[in-house]
Amino acid sequence: MISSIRGIVLSRNEKFAVVEANGVGYKIFLTQNFLKKIPVGKEVLVETHLSAKENSMELFGFETGEGLNFFEMLISVSGIGPKTALNILNIAEIRTIKEAVSTGDITHLTKVSGIGKKNAEKIVLELRDKLGLLGTSEENLKEDIDALEGLKSLGYTQAEAREALKKVPSEIKSVSEKIKQALKVLS
Repeated sequence: MISSIRGIVLSRNEKFAVVEANGVGYKIFLTQNFLKKIPVGKEVLVETHLSAKENSMELFGFETGEGLNFFEMLISVSGIGPKTALNILNIAEIRTIKEAVSTGDITHLTKVSGIGKKNAEKIVLELRDKLGLLGTSEENLKEDIDALEGLKSLGYTQAEAREALKKVPSEIKSVSEKIKQALKVLS
């Protein structure tokens, strides 16, 4: 719904910043690294994710699209909410977390408050499948994940869907085309 906000930073603390855009102040939860970089009184562009629950709406912001995509991947893991995902992004750089997930190293994840060994193993297991698509470029990752989820909703297993998507030509960018090509491979 709100994919980005460009505006002036009115204030910030250790968890969020207030960014004014067109006369409206938006409270945006940010990673600690991003919060340190943005000066009060200066214009900033924030890539955002709107989390809407029955009793609240919260904005989570990121410096780059890569950060936003990885955040959305984290919250797709059952039991991981937006604040926990943001805390995961606060412990290390994205590439470090991806590397830890791909190698099965849960030590970074267990440093996050509320994530024990079992939850960390679950995160590694679920993200490893999604990161298994990383034969493609970073900007195609979201489309690949959406295509994977689409194939799973059609009744294919995670492994079947992933193998079919690996055979889809890399120049195909749209989710619907990826699914069509994968279905041809699967039939």
